[in-house]
Amino acid sequence: MSEVALENVTKRFDSTVAVDDVSINIADGEVMGIVGPSGCGKTTALRLVAGFETATGGTIRYAGEDVTHVPPENRNVGLVFQSYALFNNMSVLKNITFGPKMHGVGKEERKERAYELLELLDIEELAERSPQTLSGGQQQRVGLARALAIEPHILLLDEPMTGLDAKLKQTLRQELGELLDDLGVTTLYVTHDQEQAMSMCDRIAVMNDGHLEQIGTPAEIYEEPANEFVAGFIGTANLLKATIHGDRVSLGFAEIDAHPGTGADGEVTMLVRPDDIVVGEGPIDVEVTNLFYQGEHIQARGILPDGQEVILSLDRSLTDVSTGDTLSVDIDPDTVHVIESTR
Repeated sequence: MSEVALENVTKRFDSTVAVDDVSINIADGEVMGIVGPSGCGKTTALRLVAGFETATGGTIRYAGEDVTHVPPENRNVGLVFQSYALFNNMSVLKNITFGPKMHGVGKEERKERAYELLELLDIEELAERSPQTLSGGQQQRVGLARALAIEPHILLLDEPMTGLDAKLKQTLRQELGELLDDLGVTTLYVTHDQEQAMSMCDRIAVMNDGHLEQIGTPAEIYEEPANEFVAGFIGTANLLKATIHGDRVSLGFAEIDAHPGTGADGEVTMLVRPDDIVVGEGPIDVEVTNLFYQGEHIQARGILPDGQEVILSLDRSLTDVSTGDTLSVDIDPDTVHVIESTR
């Protein structure tokens, strides 16, 4: 196993800065997620760790050793890509033993490793199959087994569930999360799917436009986002313009005793998650503009008295609510998070 450190890493492609002065420390055995919108630099960061790209500036270390200019074949990393990149001219077994063979591992040992991984991932019956005959979920397991067969110091996962259906993603997310916990291998998991990152990663790094916006546990990222971008990207958020004086947050038409403890005074952005808005009672009126049935709940969009849009989560039993209705709501002050305004 190995710690991984990106120290003030920058990567430029001509005039484009893909990764801009990013520092991330991944502890030994930790699963670190990197999330962000398309083009934010998360895959470039992974390629820098793997050695497929060379940093324009800064340093990358494995267990304290500078590997910034070490070629990828000498870094002992396991890679799982979104395409899985399996060799269709080889059986599943030969796909898994290929890496150890290239590392000089003897025939019997590499075969033993392969069967241990096949059993661990519950795909022993696929050993002699061609990857072309496998389902997406089976290919994902084979790709993971192949990456683990070289006994890597670091495991790099780049969008490994892209293209799978929602039900399969949910199943594999749980299985892969449990497997990574059991293995204790240092892992960098790049995904655009925040639910995957929230459920599988010990900590999450949020990137935007090449910059690192915040690193924290899933709870910290969700409940205490550092800025409006993180708040809006992770989960569903109501970002409401407000003013703060002391311990009182004012929306203009209502005040909340939120005890934010930020030291801010003046204009702020108030983050309120839909689940933290109590519907059916309270001093705030919301005019419903849209309703979306989402199975477990109904998402309602509405307008506050000052014209700001708000998203509510309604119990699906509330079948008598229609667009144009006015709902009375209250905001749980203990759940309010205040972000100092950059306006």
